[in-house]
Amino acid sequence: MKQLSPAGIAFLLAASGVSAQDARTVVEPVEPLSCAVLTATAARDDTTRIQNAIDHCASGQAVRLTANNEQRSFVSGPLVLRSGVSLLIDAGATLYASTNPKLFDRGTGACGTVDKIGKGCKPFITADRTRGSGIFGAGAIDGQGGHVVDGASESWWQLARRAQKEDARQNVPRLIEVTGSQDFTLHKITLRNSPNFHVTLNNVDGFTAWGMRIDTPATARNTDGIDPISSRNITIAYSHIRTGDDNVAIKAGSSGPTENISILHNHFYSGHGMSIGSETNGGVRRVLVDDLNMDGTTSGLRIKSDVSRGGVVDQVSYRNVCLRDVKTPIDISTRYNPRAEGALIPVYTNIAFDGVHSVTPGRIIMQGHDEQHPLQATLRDVGIAGKPDRKIEFASLTGEPSSMPTAVCADRFTAFPAATSATARPQLGIEQSKQFTYSEVLKYVGTAGSETIDPWDPLTDPLATGKAYTPDYTVDQSIKADGIKTFTTVQEAVSRAVTDSKDHPAKRLYMLIKPGTYRELVYIPATAAPITLYGEGKDPAATRITAKLDASNTGTAYAAQYSTQFTAAPAAVQAMYASIKDRAQIGTFGTATVWVQNKGFQARNLTFENAYNKDTGNARAESLPNINNVHHQALALQVDGADKAQFENIRLIGFQDTLYLKSPQTGSTSRSFFNKSYIEGDVDFIFGDSTAYFHQTEVKSLGDRGLSYAAAPDTHIKTRYGFVFDHCRFTHDGSANARAGTFYLLRQWFHSSRCTPYATVPVDGYACTFGPANGYQAPKGTVARTSLEAVGKMVVLNSRIGPHINRTSPWSDWNKKGTLAYRPVQYNSDDHWNNLINAGIDPVKDLGYTAKPSPPDIFLGEYNNSDE
Repeated sequence: MKQLSPAGIAFLLAASGVSAQDARTVVEPVEPLSCAVLTATAARDDTTRIQNAIDHCASGQAVRLTANNEQRSFVSGPLVLRSGVSLLIDAGATLYASTNPKLFDRGTGACGTVDKIGKGCKPFITADRTRGSGIFGAGAIDGQGGHVVDGASESWWQLARRAQKEDARQNVPRLIEVTGSQDFTLHKITLRNSPNFHVTLNNVDGFTAWGMRIDTPATARNTDGIDPISSRNITIAYSHIRTGDDNVAIKAGSSGPTENISILHNHFYSGHGMSIGSETNGGVRRVLVDDLNMDGTTSGLRIKSDVSRGGVVDQVSYRNVCLRDVKTPIDISTRYNPRAEGALIPVYTNIAFDGVHSVTPGRIIMQGHDEQHPLQATLRDVGIAGKPDRKIEFASLTGEPSSMPTAVCADRFTAFPAATSATARPQLGIEQSKQFTYSEVLKYVGTAGSETIDPWDPLTDPLATGKAYTPDYTVDQSIKADGIKTFTTVQEAVSRAVTDSKDHPAKRLYMLIKPGTYRELVYIPATAAPITLYGEGKDPAATRITAKLDASNTGTAYAAQYSTQFTAAPAAVQAMYASIKDRAQIGTFGTATVWVQNKGFQARNLTFENAYNKDTGNARAESLPNINNVHHQALALQVDGADKAQFENIRLIGFQDTLYLKSPQTGSTSRSFFNKSYIEGDVDFIFGDSTAYFHQTEVKSLGDRGLSYAAAPDTHIKTRYGFVFDHCRFTHDGSANARAGTFYLLRQWFHSSRCTPYATVPVDGYACTFGPANGYQAPKGTVARTSLEAVGKMVVLNSRIGPHINRTSPWSDWNKKGTLAYRPVQYNSDDHWNNLINAGIDPVKDLGYTAKPSPPDIFLGEYNNSDE
């Protein structure tokens, strides 16, 4: 064979379509918002319920199917997607295709039988002449191909095998069929056990399959993964496919060509390979297969056709492909059916192989039709282990495969990903979600388990409606203060308000803070009348209250810096200061820039900042020796037992422990409400044991450190609600750490514990048992009731969750298993009960419980969220 120079090879590769690909600019899809949320029930047929929801859904939105603690399954007959309307199936939920053939029958009575025609069944899901529709979510669609068909003795797959033996055709449904449509999307969804082809695309312009899984046994006949037919602008990316026939089969029939195809960053397992054909009579062109790993397929890179259905296949590029245990790594044939008759000659031109490696021996078939219609291909860096069995005829090849295996594929093969845990993202049903409306959450206050009902509607308060106030006090750094109505520091104004409120303790006092940066601490005691702080700048950033304390500061250093603020303050303010100044280290709860004990406190259009490490970044805390830097907790705002604290359009700036929400005492709660606000941090930056509702608020994770938890509640087990986020956005700062998908929404604070009863620790003789107090003296310790019952509760509703959050398990354990601080994540009261028993703690004898709550109390849950 003629050998070309590197420049010549590069020219041929370019001419052979290395740049061939989807003509669109394709990025990872984003789940649409939900128009309806359907919760799984015990019903045997959900067809009408789901189809009605689809029919009444607005374009651009999705019908969401979600599981609950009791039910995780939907069963349906054929469904039809409307233009612009999608399905969204949550993790833990599965949509099953009915096994009743009558539901799929096209009117001939043939569905579920074997005959000579084989077109008697409707698909399970049809999208016909749609635009912008799709199927999203981490849940699954199961075609039940291995289930015995109702009224028969065979499964769908057994029908297919019988048809093969009888040289006939099976009448079985396909899973998803998209026809005459534009911009259809499959994202994250798992498709499994299809009776026939999983996804067929007919005359489709614009299709994206991203991060999805197809999982059907290798023995299931005619179960192609994804088949683009006479379609264009197709991207299949970051997906895992194992099935019983072609993993992907690009076809082009009499309806026209298939062109502009990108197959990128995928893993194929059992199946018949990455195929083009067998129908190629419409023409296939401009196909790019890049970064593909194939493990256990029968064929690898395959082009197949014959004279009954042949056509031109042109500009196909295979790059960066690794194969293992593949019988025929390269399988190009123009005689797919050797008995075929016709004049449609297959012609394969401009086929390029660049960086294709099989780490196990296999066969090479490269076969053109005849001397007038040879296979035209270039091979560069192609290696097959061992001495390959070659069948090469009517082929004009540049380059040839090597028999030397390479190490390039050493780390490329991974196991098929395990199914997502059903409990990793617990989903609320519609009725359950109604428990978490803000009016419901915010009406309870007081002792856990016997709260007082005190309705509170902060969205109707003048603070939220934008009312202009007449200030009782004004803080302005640019004026000469009179100490009565005008002040240059916020704390001086607060101290004056505390003094003035003695005569009118119920009168709300309004304090205007002019734009500027106020470098001070602000302490607002419980004894003051309710105080409203507000800024008049164009946005919250215009008016900033900032300080720079962290938990390692000594009381002496704290006093040296801030004592002058409190010298002339009222007794209640001085008491707050005095509670910190004599500590050896001020600790987490002495670091707050703004410390609120004031019942009914309000703030609007302001920024509260703890500037600790803001000049250097917080990552240094993970790299420096563990001297003082381990104490990098630094509060921007501490709401300390202050009921009905309301925050409108505020910004909270910090790293670790930005916002602390504290109840008056253990087993009691107070309420806070945050609306249209912004909170940032890197570790546990929203934490505490009180009830807080976050509405239309951005929660931004900063990637300064390698691990982040947005929230760390330690809600008492009997407190109805912990943290609720509604119509919020969980975003990140764009840094590499934050983009990694390894951050979490929450870890439940194992408050004050000194050892864990939930797992062993690598210490000889280790034990941690129930006791009256928390303590540990190696190798034994005790854990107290207060820690066991600080369970942590959080629900996220109607919100968008960024890609920095772990998609499959956004709720994390408290520290690592094997450490003294470990506790497993607990989704509900059943988990809490079972964990106690497994730890040797009797819920009845030791804690005085009577029985498990039924239904279980919700600790963690999601409803109608979208992953960005």
